[in-house]
Amino acid sequence: MTEPNRAMTLPVHPVNPQGRHISLAAGLLRSGGVIIYPTDTVYGLGCSIFHAGAIERVYRIKRQDRTKPFSFLCSDLSHISEYAVVSNEAFRLMKRLIPGPYTFLLPASRMKQVPRSIMSKRKTVGIRVPDNRVCEALIRELGHPLLSASVTDESGEIMN
Repeated sequence: MTEPNRAMTLPVHPVNPQGRHISLAAGLLRSGGVIIYPTDTVYGLGCSIFHAGAIERVYRIKRQDRTKPFSFLCSDLSHISEYAVVSNEAFRLMKRLIPGPYTFLLPASRMKQVPRSIMSKRKTVGIRVPDNRVCEALIRELGHPLLSASVTDESGEIMN
């Protein structure tokens, strides 16, 4: 397995992601790695939502205030309900709009432990279901949500 601090490039087909590459990326995430991956909007900087050290690295890379939590990506609507309370009204709206480029702010669920570092002071979480096959394959292989931050700085410029 590759060390989490070692950089590597792993090309993945955008329509038919190679299972071997997706498995390798998921393994890196499980071991505390941080990756850059395509989404349906911009490239994302991400890690496992259950690896505190990796989340800390994303905060440092982004130079983001720790009081501003990141959102995370789920694979589908049923996956969201494991991490957030979804009202009937929110469910109907989300069913129409996802997958897609929308982040929903929802009350954090007590059903599954949501790490504090990705929850706001108001006990809410920002959740997306991207319309991107690479993201979907990666989240499914990982088995839990992927922390998501855009690969841009606070001004909106692509990070170098």
